[in-house]
Amino acid sequence: MPLVAAAVCPHPPLVVPELAGAAAGELDDLRAACDAALARLLVADPDEILLLGGGPETRRFDAADSGSLRGFGLDRPVRLWKTACSGAEILPLSLTIGAWLVGRAGTDLPRFARSVTADAPPVECVALGADVAESERRTALLVLGDGSACRGVKAPGYDDPRAQAYDDGVARAMAGADAEALLGLDPVLSAELKAAGRAPWQVLAGAVRAAGGDWRGDLDYYQAPYGVSYFVASWARG
Repeated sequence: MPLVAAAVCPHPPLVVPELAGAAAGELDDLRAACDAALARLLVADPDEILLLGGGPETRRFDAADSGSLRGFGLDRPVRLWKTACSGAEILPLSLTIGAWLVGRAGTDLPRFARSVTADAPPVECVALGADVAESERRTALLVLGDGSACRGVKAPGYDDPRAQAYDDGVARAMAGADAEALLGLDPVLSAELKAAGRAPWQVLAGAVRAAGGDWRGDLDYYQAPYGVSYFVASWARG
């Protein structure tokens, strides 16, 4: 039983209070939901935490690697786990925010990270998920990904009438731990709606499928505060 639990969180830079400034309070509920999801991961008593998010390439990262938020105004590295001269500031934004969230949880558990390209086809995501599920250690998976960015005229992708139904479908899949529904997400539509979470979510689905057994889901947060849909969910073995 190597995959013991999973959590899904979004990765907006503004979830970091220092970046949000006076608007930090607007995402208090989102931060609280993410903190609760991380706490549930730890309750599953994992041996390690694996962070998974979108990036410019599909690759593994070393435990000593870090990310940077300097481009957003925070001049300090966000470390994945260990401090070592072999590490580099190479984590993509999704994993950088994920590392920041895990850091808030106050755990000393080993943590590692993998990225998947935004255009990875579902079959590739399933294969990557199966690889994740083959770990010999009890692994908790933190999946970083945003929903559509087309919820309203002020959204980054402007308003798209298809976005609501797309996000509602994702929300149902998250709430029901429905791996097959996530695997059914259309890569073309997802790209048109600028849904950055499609590929990571499908890796999660592949991992759960490969792990087998019954899973239950809880959807703790589903809102689109800035025209981008954010989901926080927890999946656990039934």
